Amino acid sequence: MPTDREPITVTPWSPRMTYVPALRVGEMVFLSGTTGTDDEGAITAPGDIVEQTRQIYRRFERLLNAAGGTCDDIVQTTDYYVTEENYRGTAQVRREVFKRHLPTSTGVKVAGLLRPHALIEISAIAILGGRSQ
Repeated sequence: MPTDREPITVTPWSPRMTYVPALRVGEMVFLSGTTGTDDEGAITAPGDIVEQTRQIYRRFERLLNAAGGTCDDIVQTTDYYVTEENYRGTAQVRREVFKRHLPTSTGVKVAGLLRPHALIEISAIAILGGRSQ
């Protein structure tokens, strides 16, 4: 049985890219690894892992809104950290984003990320309408 796959973008997306920012398959949305960048791809807060984390979740919210959801629909994240400095600050951002429903999560410390000056990259999975009341 074929599965419909709907790429989700909120900014112009180059056909030269080998991935999409998000992919909807049924009621699931898979959010690609995302760094704290603006719409032109520049890091929004060099040296500030907390603000980079906030920017990632702002980007996720825009993508999920385009799919008919919100960050409340996220059920799993994978977080890649370059540094443990101010890790507690990133945890506070998660508390702000996931007020009612905490997702499962994996945190991985890495030697570096492909995007220069990125201190964190997060990927996520959301299930639209999958929130418990």
